[in-house]
Amino acid sequence: MTETTRSIVEAGTAVPPWVMADVDPQRMKTMAAILRDPYPVHWDRASVATLGLGERVINQGPLNLSYLANMLMAWQGPTCIRRLQVSFGSPVLDHDHVTATGTVTAVEIVDGERRAICDVHLRRDGQPVVSGTAVVALRSDESEDR
Repeated sequence: MTETTRSIVEAGTAVPPWVMADVDPQRMKTMAAILRDPYPVHWDRASVATLGLGERVINQGPLNLSYLANMLMAWQGPTCIRRLQVSFGSPVLDHDHVTATGTVTAVEIVDGERRAICDVHLRRDGQPVVSGTAVVALRSDESEDR
């Protein structure tokens, strides 16, 4: 990458968004089986309805978290995540369109590794449903001459 095309990561840099255009209820059912999650709201619409939450099944927290991880790894590579801490707000429902977004708030060097501290959000209709912070190791081409 040349100096003129290199993207310098600094406070205020936007992390490229990652989109899940359609949260698939079949994936929720599969994940519930993998996680041995007995809570039927992840696959049974009637169970969700009895709670007064409509008739759309609810996505698992780990799947929502994975969308943020996918965004970070697409940006800086598969081994970049050093820490990811989030809080879960509103549920993500089947067939929702969600977008993972992030913004660098600071850059630090830890043990010779250049890292970005980021505010991260999973958004539905522009509103955050999962929010938190991430620490991401920047690729070596981001660390040159810094």
